[in-house]
Amino acid sequence: MSDNGIERRTCLRFEIPGTMISYKVSKLLPAALDKYEEEFCPLLDISRGGLRYQANHKIDIGAKLIMHISVPGERVPLVLHGRARWVTSGEGSGFAYQIGVQFNAYGEKKDQNYPGNLVKIIALEQKFCPPDSAVRSQTEDGDYEIDG
Repeated sequence: MSDNGIERRTCLRFEIPGTMISYKVSKLLPAALDKYEEEFCPLLDISRGGLRYQANHKIDIGAKLIMHISVPGERVPLVLHGRARWVTSGEGSGFAYQIGVQFNAYGEKKDQNYPGNLVKIIALEQKFCPPDSAVRSQTEDGDYEIDG
């Protein structure tokens, strides 16, 4: 979202047509993780730092999510962990809500996302982003940072 017209996001957002999300709300009981909260939710856009999708079930802001992202043409879904950062009405879309999720950091520690998923998202970004899109998020050296 923007703050007084100033865009705060540093990662380039892009669409992947036909991509669907199935998600679980992380709970204390491991048995509860076997069931998806909702399946086949359309992805609206994704970036290295998060995503936005449509859903019919409202979730709490701050809820911890485990998302399985099914990209057309890919054999294995991306599995990413994150937190719901905002929820708005999905008015006019056929879905009750739009949900914004910020991904957990990439790294090898508990609750971090597998760094290979960042590599996959970068590859998808290169495939689906228009070439004239905004400047990509890099360090001054041109390297991408992975939190470890």
